[in-house]
Amino acid sequence: MITAPGFTGITKGGLGVGQMGTYLNPGNSGFAEILKSDYVDKTGLISIINSTIGTKKKLTCISRPRRFGKSYAAQMLCAYYDKTCDSHELFAEYKISEDTSYEIHLNKYDVIYLDMTNLLGKTSPEDLISFIEDRILEEIQEEYRNVDVKGAFDETLIRTVEHTENKFIMIIDEWDAPIRETPEIEEEYLRFLRMLFKSSNTTPKIFAAVYMTGILPIKKDGSQSAISDFREYSMIKPRGFGEYVGFTEEEVKALCDEHDVSFDMMKQWYDGYEFKDVGPVYNPNSVMQAVDNDDFDSYWTETSAAEGLMVYISKDYNGLTKTIAELIGGVDVKVNTNGFANDLVTFKGKDDILTLMIHLGYLAYNSETKTVHIPNEEIKLEFQKSIREVNHKETLRRLEESDRLFLDTIEGNEEAVAAQIEKVHREETAPLHYNKEDSLRSVIKLAYYTYRDHYLQWEELPSGVGFADIVYLPKHDSDWPALVVELKWNESAEGAVEQILNKKYPESLKGFGSEILLVGISYDKETPGGDKKHYCRITKAS
Repeated sequence: MITAPGFTGITKGGLGVGQMGTYLNPGNSGFAEILKSDYVDKTGLISIINSTIGTKKKLTCISRPRRFGKSYAAQMLCAYYDKTCDSHELFAEYKISEDTSYEIHLNKYDVIYLDMTNLLGKTSPEDLISFIEDRILEEIQEEYRNVDVKGAFDETLIRTVEHTENKFIMIIDEWDAPIRETPEIEEEYLRFLRMLFKSSNTTPKIFAAVYMTGILPIKKDGSQSAISDFREYSMIKPRGFGEYVGFTEEEVKALCDEHDVSFDMMKQWYDGYEFKDVGPVYNPNSVMQAVDNDDFDSYWTETSAAEGLMVYISKDYNGLTKTIAELIGGVDVKVNTNGFANDLVTFKGKDDILTLMIHLGYLAYNSETKTVHIPNEEIKLEFQKSIREVNHKETLRRLEESDRLFLDTIEGNEEAVAAQIEKVHREETAPLHYNKEDSLRSVIKLAYYTYRDHYLQWEELPSGVGFADIVYLPKHDSDWPALVVELKWNESAEGAVEQILNKKYPESLKGFGSEILLVGISYDKETPGGDKKHYCRITKAS
């Protein structure tokens, strides 16, 4: 359901919204404000958390990139559980109201809410833990005057539960901000979390459920999670929370229909993440910005979206430069995600860098093939911008060679084009895969990998008969010609062009308003001497 009710927030006992606590029972005004604009119904998440209350599954940690709705979900949960509110009117029109657990848990708990990013701005890093404890205890004392707040923090929480006969729901938004932004207090911060959530004696007495959000999964202590009792749901393994990571395809279609926005353009710009049993998932912030502004653009850069991409792709790890070139060219790349330490400083190699970029949202992960790819047009723009700023000798060489290849292709320098494709083919392809069709296509992508400056890249563009291998369509503001590129073995370059013509590839480009160049590249599978010399023929489509 997509709606925009004008609800402003209600509290029990005649209390005004302004009388709500900051850290204890913050009220429902935050979620009420969210509902004043287009809201895509994600209240089904509440039923999942309800199912964990009072069980061994009650500790939940959700990690996903910035601008993927983490804070919206946290505000929603505050509004639902906070016992100082009456939130019936907020949730009456949404999915959760039809769930059997709805009335059982609605506004029944004391809620502790911590926005860690906000808290870091209020105190010095070394005082963070004492600041949190002092503020929560102050609000407990104000709310429950008969509770003794002297002594250890966790013991005071237990006394509060005994007094109220009501356990806490704790919500921590951006739980990993102290680890990302102030690593010098990591050890103390993790000790604080362990004190609350890793005690078989105290944790069950204090909490009915805990919900944490962050960009990174829980920091590893060696090979294990530092807070091992949490159930984690990440961009690599979202499990049952997949549909709550972002907007599903059905939700985006509904938004596009309501606002008369092109769904095809929305998919090209903001799709690309996909989860088992959910299907395509879209960046929610970018989708809403495109709807509100009636403009498809990269809204990623307008957030402090994740840490700078350039910092990570500049790392000097073996094979990383080639891997980044493959990703930019549109090649899916294998990755091992198991060794990542879940922080921004501990990297053992390129797999850790790729895994971090999955969590930051720069790469999309395919759990079946264990591969990553750049998800959509928005993120491709980020890579395009960053790669030009990387001061890396090998990267600069690749950029220069790719830029030169485009110019040689457009100018019809067939020998130069053949020589560069041959070089890339020889350097980038393992001998066992040299003649495989997928490898040949990857060679083209790697060779022409700076295409984003002037082109959109299409694979298997439907044609009159069959599909074109790789087609580069010029952007609307480019006066460069369209390129149809075929790489074949044991066939002449002229034969490769003839195949383009026979399959009527140019027919599908008619009316595009651009000159079309047909680029046929070939090599002999068994050339005397084993040099596998490449040949090129470039022809203008009539």
